[in-house]
Amino acid sequence: GGSYWLLALGCWLKQTTEDTEDAEEQNDFENCHPERSEAESRDNAVAFVSSLSAACGLLTILKDPLCVSASLCLCGEVVLAESGSEAQSSNQPMAEVDWLDHKIPGGEPGGGDIAALENDALDAYSRVVTSVAARASRSVVKIEVFRRDRRGELRPAGGGSGFVFTPDGFIITNSHVAHGGAKFLVQTLDGETHHGILTGEDEHTDLALLRIDARNLSPAVLGDSRSIRIGQLAVAIGNPYGFQYTVTAGVVSALGRSIRARSGRLIEDVIQTDAALNPGNSGGPLVNAAGEVIGVNTAAIASAQGLCFAISVNTASFVAGKLIQQGVVRRSYLGIQAQTAPIYGALARFHAIETVNAVLVLGVEEQSPAQTAGLRIGDVITHFDGHAVEGVDALHKLLDENAAQRTIRLQLLRGRDLLEVFVIPELA
Repeated sequence: GGSYWLLALGCWLKQTTEDTEDAEEQNDFENCHPERSEAESRDNAVAFVSSLSAACGLLTILKDPLCVSASLCLCGEVVLAESGSEAQSSNQPMAEVDWLDHKIPGGEPGGGDIAALENDALDAYSRVVTSVAARASRSVVKIEVFRRDRRGELRPAGGGSGFVFTPDGFIITNSHVAHGGAKFLVQTLDGETHHGILTGEDEHTDLALLRIDARNLSPAVLGDSRSIRIGQLAVAIGNPYGFQYTVTAGVVSALGRSIRARSGRLIEDVIQTDAALNPGNSGGPLVNAAGEVIGVNTAAIASAQGLCFAISVNTASFVAGKLIQQGVVRRSYLGIQAQTAPIYGALARFHAIETVNAVLVLGVEEQSPAQTAGLRIGDVITHFDGHAVEGVDALHKLLDENAAQRTIRLQLLRGRDLLEVFVIPELA
């Protein structure tokens, strides 16, 4: 700042020196022409102030562009003050300085097209989030759940979120939201409330299906979870703590996670995101930048920040289709209690078993497929229908509907012996 003033002072000293050198000539001229000397002195003063202001403005342009405007305005005011009579006689309007008046083209100073100004202020990220929220929110619903108490009376029992995915009113939500509910009130974005009917639920994937009888619904567009990439935009929409249609945004933090359902089975192919989820967000959609649903929000780790999970939309689509057709998702079972256990290293090397862990049988149910096949407590199952079984979760994954009523070859260790047992799983 000090250098600017030094340069400006130099300009003033130079001007003063020139005035001193011409002093004698000016005195002679004034003696000869007194009527013109006064006017020229006034013009010289105006020129000096103008040059000094312009110099200060130009020297400070890199620091503050508004200083240029102030300097130019100062020059203009001095000139107009001296030549005001000419301006008034010619009826010339004074030039407007848009920088100082904050004048927006096409509007009055300080006003203008506010919508256009705000739109310009939005960056690309904000525009994507706002457009996605506007499109996807139309399919999101708020779900209130009522359960019967011991006296049989209906009591509010919390709620959650969901989203319409068919024009005829089918809604996807979480099983832990709808489980045990006797009455469901579903509120859409336009404020209308409808009675919901529980079509079915699958605790093993924490998904449930409701249906409402309503018109002019806006079903969500389902995407493909196989096309998701880590780092892409993820927008979560729901009703946390009863606050309707709340939007949070983040990114896909990880893919292929597994979380355990209330039934004890693992939910596979879970999406991890840092889009904030709170109680009430459960069942709401996780949406990508195209406005397509890529997941169903289901859980968050309360003791952590930014660790939230959503069931992939491909899993949700499969389960929803089964619930629409059958009302349940059928799986097969063996009838055993088991746990994951390591294989003794010497036995694994002796029998050329490549897996480190297997399924240890802790109990066998009466009249179950496992009892019929001759399984015993202490058996260690290493393979199921040719697939290596590295634990209980892997066995659950293989016991799907397609395994029911088929003869399955089990490979197991009984003591030191490697045996083969054939079992026919039944539908659960």
